[in-house]
Amino acid sequence: MEKSRRRGRPGHDQDAVLAAAVRLFNTRGYDATSMFDVAESLGITKSTLYHHVSGKEQLLTMAVDRALDGLFEAAEAALREESAATVRLKDLIRRSVLVLADRLEFVTLLLRVRGNTAAEQHALSRRRELDRIVTDLVKQAQAEGGVRADVDPATAARLLFGMVNSLIEWYRPDRGAPESIADTVADLAFDGLRHRA
Repeated sequence: MEKSRRRGRPGHDQDAVLAAAVRLFNTRGYDATSMFDVAESLGITKSTLYHHVSGKEQLLTMAVDRALDGLFEAAEAALREESAATVRLKDLIRRSVLVLADRLEFVTLLLRVRGNTAAEQHALSRRRELDRIVTDLVKQAQAEGGVRADVDPATAARLLFGMVNSLIEWYRPDRGAPESIADTVADLAFDGLRHRA
């Protein structure tokens, strides 16, 4: 559950501060971005900025949680379905693409964290939890005969999400409707590129 957002001057609420910080973290890098840089990008003072957040680490935590919360919501929705594990796995891939498209800058930042700070370690821990969920779903799909049994489930999970995560390198809203891209990724992940007569 998200914490309540502090309100400030019009146009400078906590969401605006977070969006500005994420843009800077993605372009300059987290370490190279200061709170002064964030304040300057918004045209506010550092003291005004601290009215919204306690510091850079809080901004990073909020940002990666925005991405991870969306991905966990996608996983929970797919797992709730009453269908074969393979269908749920394919749906999870599709939903994850939609999360990435909707929260592109947040997911981009998430995929760049390396565990150098407490916030990054928190993010990596949550990512490992998500990896376990996907790996378990691959195992279920293998047990049902819907996914090849000769593939290591953890490797398959990483490769599936590697395909999804690659979108941060090229996806832009003008490249096509997110739903269409999600369908393409899910279809290719499960059906491949080979032409079927």
